[in-house]
Amino acid sequence: MENVNLDFFHLIRQGAISTYPLLLCSVIMLGVVLERLWTLRGAVSSTASLTAKVVPLLARGDLAGAGAMVREHRRCPARRVFGDVLQAAPATPVDQLERVADERQFEEIEGAGAYLWILGTIGSSAPFIGLFGTVVGIMRAFHSMALAGTGGFGVVASGISEALIATALGLAIGIVSLVFYNYLQNRVERIDGALRIGSARLIEAVATARRGDGVR
Repeated sequence: MENVNLDFFHLIRQGAISTYPLLLCSVIMLGVVLERLWTLRGAVSSTASLTAKVVPLLARGDLAGAGAMVREHRRCPARRVFGDVLQAAPATPVDQLERVADERQFEEIEGAGAYLWILGTIGSSAPFIGLFGTVVGIMRAFHSMALAGTGGFGVVASGISEALIATALGLAIGIVSLVFYNYLQNRVERIDGALRIGSARLIEAVATARRGDGVR
């Protein structure tokens, strides 16, 4: 019986109808994962740290100091949320400040979750792309057997083993993509929670300072 070539790159070439698109999906997935990990790094801790520094300043009525503190944190996702709230704080009622905070939080979370749909799409479609390649490969193997006019499992074993690499590759890419999708989605939710908590404490500190000054 002819030895089956299990060299990975040989198998990829044999299943080119689906393995090349899957390799492209893997490159895109890797790029999105690295970009999001870099962009979202330290977002929760920096938001909590900024909140802990700004709230005491606001409680003492130091609006200018709080604004300067916010401007120093350039990479913090809370910078724009807190900055816009503090900018509107002197002449805006508390309920409108809450609306400003909600709008800025929504925009920041939309930005934090950018490109995650790509991971979800790759995770759900990669196994089907691999399955398509496997089906085509098996069809080709049986077609070769029909042309040869001989039967037996040994005739098609090599073709089937080459075709199955497409399913294996599709499953691997799909699993990795979904794992990172869920991980990054959880990180975005944690950032959302940190922003909501920080904004609530910020607005509460502003309201407390106003009551101390006799202003609503």
